[in-house]
Amino acid sequence: MAQSLVKESPMNSQNNSPFQTLPPVVVALFLLIMGIEIVFSLGARGLMGGAQAVGWRLDAVQTYGFSAPVFRKMLELGQWPTEHLIRTVSYAFVHGSFSQALFAGVMLLALGNMVGKVFSQLATLLIFLAGIVVGAVVYGLVAQSQFALIGAFPGVYALIGAYSFLMWMRLGVVGQNRLHAFRLVGILLAIQLVFGLVFGSQPDWIADVAAFVIGFMLSFLLVPGGWRRVRDILRHR
Repeated sequence: MAQSLVKESPMNSQNNSPFQTLPPVVVALFLLIMGIEIVFSLGARGLMGGAQAVGWRLDAVQTYGFSAPVFRKMLELGQWPTEHLIRTVSYAFVHGSFSQALFAGVMLLALGNMVGKVFSQLATLLIFLAGIVVGAVVYGLVAQSQFALIGAFPGVYALIGAYSFLMWMRLGVVGQNRLHAFRLVGILLAIQLVFGLVFGSQPDWIADVAAFVIGFMLSFLLVPGGWRRVRDILRHR
């Protein structure tokens, strides 16, 4: 059993590049993100949609971005309008710029491919969506920012959580320090911290961290074989 996990771990695939044999669900998410972004970019350049297209991105942020103050108000009143509930997912498909969308898309392809080599397509999609929703909810409860939360990074961080789970399992099997499994997320969060200190930024990291945690925890249930497999590996490592 332990041997099988080592073989399936993405770190053991030496001959496959991160972008070969991409899971269709990951490709579909990437195309959706970049398709929306291309429409915004063409509209902003006046290449489609006429004069009003220049404001498409701003309109999308206002209509589909996730607002922490609005979320807390809904929680206070106990009222959950559908138009605002949708924002817990829709915000992930609106980005502030083409470069931001492209960076998120590339990370989605890379992490989705590595996670998708072990998890089913449905499990990969569930992890991505759970990261988006949980990231928004925690952001809504904690963040004091008035700016809308946008971008697919919480979903990407959930995939990083699943990838870290796979590394955590593999390192345990081969008897190495499992803390090394969290190296990737540590580096990314450190970069965000430095960037925020130098240039100033919104507390989007709250959603990212929450998404990472839920991605890691869900992996115990969604990994092929479920918790029973995890338990057997831990018992026999």
